[in-house]
Parts: sequence; C-alpha cells; structure tokens
Amino acid sequence: MAEKQKGQPFNRRITDEAIFKVTKEIVVKFIEVGRLTPANFEEAYARVFKTVKASAKDLNAGSS
Repeated sequence: MAEKQKGQPFNRRITDEAIFKVTKEIVVKFIEVGRLTPANFEEAYARVFKTVKASAKDLNAGSS
C-alpha cells in the first residue's frame, strides 16, 4: 500500500487553519531557543506567517 501512495501527488489544498498551526509551531520554537522576544514578536510572527502562506500557495498551485 505504501508503494501505491509514493507515485500519487499530494493534491489536497492547504487550509488557513493549517497555515496558522505551522506558523504557531515555528514561532513557539523561536521562543524556546531564545530567538524571539516580546519586543519583536509581532514583526517576527507576521514574517513567518507570510513565508508559510507563500509556501502553501506555491504547493497549492503545483497540485492543481
């Protein structure tokens, strides 16, 4: 069964909820390693969200 799935392209759309969850996980990791502070949270979150959303858009475009 795993062999059957290898050849199939991933064709489900990436939802906004998934983008928020991925962004949250990345931001949490940045906080854990000390790369993110309350002073730069807003800017960092916006940049991470924008990057994740652009990547998801590219993936969605490629699966159409």
